Amino acid sequence: MNKLVSYAAVLIGSTVAGLLVWRKVESDRTRNDLWTEAERISEEQDATEARG
Repeated sequence: MNKLVSYAAVLIGSTVAGLLVWRKVESDRTRNDLWTEAERISEEQDATEARG
């Protein structure tokens, strides 16, 4: 019974850690996508102002 509890604790801990890492990776990916889009728009606006 003691081994079962230990295995369950390790499994649950690993699962929670994996989910937290996955959330962080997805958050960073979304933030990078938004940052890239903002830079592209800023460059377009700068180019429009330079022409006009």
